[in-house]
Amino acid sequence: MTASTPAAGGRDQVPQEAGYEPDPQRWRALWVTLVAGFMSLLDVTIVAVALPTIQRDLRASAAEVQWVVSGYALTFALALVTAGRLGDALDRRRIFLLALSGFVVFSAACGAAPDITLLVVARLAQGLAAGFMAPQNSALIQQLFRGAERGRAFGFFGATVGISSAVGPLTGGAILALASGAQGWRWIFYVNVPIGIVAVLLGRRLLPHVTRSGHPRGRVDAPGILLLGLGVLALMFPLVQAESGGIGRLWWLFPAGAVLLAVFTRRQHRLVARGGQPLLDPRLFTTVRGYAVGTGVGTLYFIGFSGVWLVFALFYQHGLGYSPLRSGLAVTPFALGSASAAVIAGRLVERFGRTLTVCGLVSVIAGLGGTALLLRYVPLDTAPWAAAPLLFLGGTGSGFVVSPNITMTLRDVPVRMAGAAGGALQTGQRLGAALGTATLPGLFYVTLGRTSDYRGALGTALSAALVAMAASLALASFDWRRDRHLRRPCRKCPDEVANSPVHSRQT
Repeated sequence: MTASTPAAGGRDQVPQEAGYEPDPQRWRALWVTLVAGFMSLLDVTIVAVALPTIQRDLRASAAEVQWVVSGYALTFALALVTAGRLGDALDRRRIFLLALSGFVVFSAACGAAPDITLLVVARLAQGLAAGFMAPQNSALIQQLFRGAERGRAFGFFGATVGISSAVGPLTGGAILALASGAQGWRWIFYVNVPIGIVAVLLGRRLLPHVTRSGHPRGRVDAPGILLLGLGVLALMFPLVQAESGGIGRLWWLFPAGAVLLAVFTRRQHRLVARGGQPLLDPRLFTTVRGYAVGTGVGTLYFIGFSGVWLVFALFYQHGLGYSPLRSGLAVTPFALGSASAAVIAGRLVERFGRTLTVCGLVSVIAGLGGTALLLRYVPLDTAPWAAAPLLFLGGTGSGFVVSPNITMTLRDVPVRMAGAAGGALQTGQRLGAALGTATLPGLFYVTLGRTSDYRGALGTALSAALVAMAASLALASFDWRRDRHLRRPCRKCPDEVANSPVHSRQT
């Protein structure tokens, strides 16, 4: 059985994969990777609600304490593609376990940090460990599962991504409520330690050792790592500095980053032409069905998806005076809808494909758009209850976006490229998330400064999120229509298409 069946001919075709034998412990191994992935993604947002407490306790400035969040996101994104390629070339299991162990150690260091400088340094290291761990998750799913089982596994993975992003503020608020006092914020980091230790021990027992089927160990493109790292850094650094005027002050880094990424892309094409081993194989975007579109859909969606949580937190905590815990509870219906739908979507993706993503995006847009209108006019004391059904609708739609899109983006990727492919997909999501978390709160504050109207500020920010989601819907709809067009001839001339990659994927 092959993970990908490229069209015949041409040196740019992605090589076929070797045979597949199911691992009897694959489902147990999956849960180990999901727990680790949940921790790493949760730490993107869980700390946000504790920033005021951290700032007071460590006597830090607003710019310093912002690096506790933005520094983690920055190093997380920088590591993804390189870590994925190293996993493909060397040993996914070993890199995953080393990264998970580092994540545990640096989480403890964050909790014990005596001042803001050491806390920021520990968070940078923690984000780097998370970035090395994340692409191994999706790559191990590629390695362990095939067919309908892979769809189910990615369904659980998509649920993990959606839940961790949505429940971060709620979890952080709950921990702060339970761990009272000025030092309570430290438990946001300490909670990772016992969970991570158990995951490391189980991972050593359950995760499979790599069998390379005669393939030699790959080489790693060091100049490519440098070019890609500098390019991603140039694009993300102004975004993570947005609250201190980074976008206006450092705008020149955006074109510089684009140039670096263009040089990186050219280098990858030249390596392929010479028969070398690129860091990120450009054939993933040109010959692997659904990868380029899926990466674009995910990037655009995460611009809106990631930014709305900060906007809701600002509205409920600053506008309505809610505590962090109560603010998190107000958006819990979205998380519940996302979790339940993602698992179901994993079972349906083989049958319905891109249709799930299109329907999911329509539901998210309807749910969040309706929430924005509702919160504009209903009495504020009943706002969370009134918005709950619409948030649940939006969350259900989100579950049908994230999980199926991950599955359709990665399922035809050859296993030997799975780490780099997963890293690139998640890099797009992290870039989208950084843009969303920089732009949407900025629009919220700008509108609030002009009108002093929290309802209007919320509506403006959510409208911008809906624009990004509408762009994601347009791209997904294009792919959905193309799929229907490509499938139609199969009923008329099966002999001509029975062996084509599109036919085999869709049937």
